[in-house]
Amino acid sequence: MTAVNLGMPAPPPPVLSPRRKTRQIKVGKVGVGSDHQVSVQSMTTTKTTDINGTLQQIAELTAAGCDIVRVACPATEDAEALPAIAQKSQIPVIADIHFQPKYVYKAIEAGCAAVRVNPGNIRKFDDQVKQISKEAADAGVSIRIGVNAGSLDKRLMEKYGKATPEALVESAVWEASLFEEHGFNDFKISVKHNDPVIMVRAYELLAERGDWPLHLGVTEAGPAFQGTIKSATAFGTLLSQGIGDTIRVSLSAPPVEEIKVGNQILESLNLRPRKLEIVSCPSCGRAQVDVYSLADKVTAGLEGLEVPLRVAVMGCVVNGPGEAREADLGVASGNGKGQIFVKGEVIKTVPESAIVETLIEEAMRIADESGLAQGAAEVVVG
Repeated sequence: MTAVNLGMPAPPPPVLSPRRKTRQIKVGKVGVGSDHQVSVQSMTTTKTTDINGTLQQIAELTAAGCDIVRVACPATEDAEALPAIAQKSQIPVIADIHFQPKYVYKAIEAGCAAVRVNPGNIRKFDDQVKQISKEAADAGVSIRIGVNAGSLDKRLMEKYGKATPEALVESAVWEASLFEEHGFNDFKISVKHNDPVIMVRAYELLAERGDWPLHLGVTEAGPAFQGTIKSATAFGTLLSQGIGDTIRVSLSAPPVEEIKVGNQILESLNLRPRKLEIVSCPSCGRAQVDVYSLADKVTAGLEGLEVPLRVAVMGCVVNGPGEAREADLGVASGNGKGQIFVKGEVIKTVPESAIVETLIEEAMRIADESGLAQGAAEVVVG
């Protein structure tokens, strides 16, 4: 059989809206802004003082597709660990600073690629902007102005009564103007809130006020299921308008899960090349096979396969053949057997018990022929 070309089509895949034009900044080796792809971030959950543990988690995040990682720096001991972490990390490290402005300078000295500052809870932050700007510019370090609903400046809370979209934006624009006043433009902005509706409106308003690159986040989004839904809803709304240059999915779950969700959101919107995609039916009374089990086993068996491959797992003869033909590889199941399709053509019919094994074998064969099989998991089908 001839090799199957799985490369992306010559014209770029369609997107819902062009990217909003922004100024460009660098976070270490990663470009952020409309000239670059939307990057995915996470934050380590280890104690920053545990250098080896933190570097191990960063390595896991890197392997999962993380572009930029943030580490907490609440104390002197954490600041002292930053040089080793920044030097040995494979991806750019952002130091997360709250309360103590002295740690901003320590993070810059440590060689961090960027520093996240929260103007609402850093003591006399506005008075520090000139010095921060100078030291960051001299070191080639970018800044994230990270405004959070939970730590908004008390003056704005008194003015607005609560963390409204307008309050978040006013805080961000004010701090941005202070950096710009001192000739420093290498910063991005976030205006996070735990309510997707408020968060979306805040970013829409902020996008109208300037050309700053924006970091998207629904803060304290919640456990994995709830947080995924809230983040996907908010990010999808904004990214579909071209708003957003880097994202972090905040989950009460292992950080690697944040990266998986973030990348899947971007792939779903064609903002990143799609990799492995499982198309499976939700099952219904027409299904003649256990679609849930088939889809789970195929997904598990192909985990780690880094190819732009769409696999359709269908359970009946109504939509099954059509969906399977549209996929790179698929199965239309019924009556205890499955027709295996490759690029729209039936290549074989197998018993139900052999569907999973056959799909995995064919996926690996296609990947091998395309020279893209690296990273695939070893599969044992029971």
